[in-house]
Amino acid sequence: PMSIMVGVGRGAKQGILIKNAEVLETLEKVDTLVVDKTGTLTEGQPRLTECVSAAGYSEADLLQIAASVEQHSEHPLSQAVVVAAKERDLKLAEVSDFDSVTGAGVTGTVNGKRVLVGSAAFLQEQSISISDELSSQADQLREQGQGVIFVAVAKEFAGFLSVTDPIKESTAEAIRKLHELGLSIVMVTGDNEKTARAVAKSLNIDDVEAGVKPQDKYEKIKALRQAGHKVAMAGDGINDAPALAEADVGIAMGTGTDVAIESAEVTLVKGDLRGVVDAIHLSRLVMKNIHQNLLFAFGYNALGIPIAAGILVPFLGMHALLSPMIAAAAMSFSSISVISNALRLRSQS
Repeated sequence: PMSIMVGVGRGAKQGILIKNAEVLETLEKVDTLVVDKTGTLTEGQPRLTECVSAAGYSEADLLQIAASVEQHSEHPLSQAVVVAAKERDLKLAEVSDFDSVTGAGVTGTVNGKRVLVGSAAFLQEQSISISDELSSQADQLREQGQGVIFVAVAKEFAGFLSVTDPIKESTAEAIRKLHELGLSIVMVTGDNEKTARAVAKSLNIDDVEAGVKPQDKYEKIKALRQAGHKVAMAGDGINDAPALAEADVGIAMGTGTDVAIESAEVTLVKGDLRGVVDAIHLSRLVMKNIHQNLLFAFGYNALGIPIAAGILVPFLGMHALLSPMIAAAAMSFSSISVISNALRLRSQS
């Protein structure tokens, strides 16, 4: 308890908020870290970079229609589209029948026409075909790590918007240190596979699962655990909450949603992966300290009990029996040793 108390306190000073002390023991055993992309590996503040319209639409028309629907969504990519429209002084239209399909896109009625905004698969599920030319153009942007949002109006493809979300400066260093700690990194994201693999390649991430829905993230965590892995999950969005709850250790970014933070056992106030490195390092220090304290606690008893039982009497006589005063002093020194050793955690590197 002494080691855990000091460890939790040190974690709080480092911006690592630990809800359950048991997490410190579990973190030490983690061998796989599953991460979301947007807001975890990246800044979570995407910006619009390209606006490519199909025949019959201007770039301004495409952006205005998409932003009108996206203004009702809380997803970071949606907000990037809305901000870009406002920066260009485009007036957003009224939207009715708005609906959000988790992990796919959004729909709404604008000026009497049904509008779909989301992934290519989302449009294709509604039997909307995307021109080969624009599809190829979108693939090129994905290979550069950009996200692509497709737009359809009244069952016809209207064009696409590309959005870039810069990778956090700290992410590459954190991934490298996690590898040094012996962890395998798996990125699980709803983004297109080409975009996801471009980001994963640049960061040297071990495995990628792209185009997944929230329930798929949960199933991925479950499958890893059933395969015998100790799994930590780091995420920041509403969609990550089920996976955070299923993982052995859920780690939420402090910059993320309240639902994600509530579902996790650990919250990183600074909101970047270096906090995961610090948390795992801290857990290993705490567990090592606990083992040392057990040695101190039982060591005095292991030495004192045989003496108190008279093991030395045949050799040294009755005066070799352990005095109650000496026994009390030994117990006091045992406690002092444990407390002193635990307090070393505050500054131990």
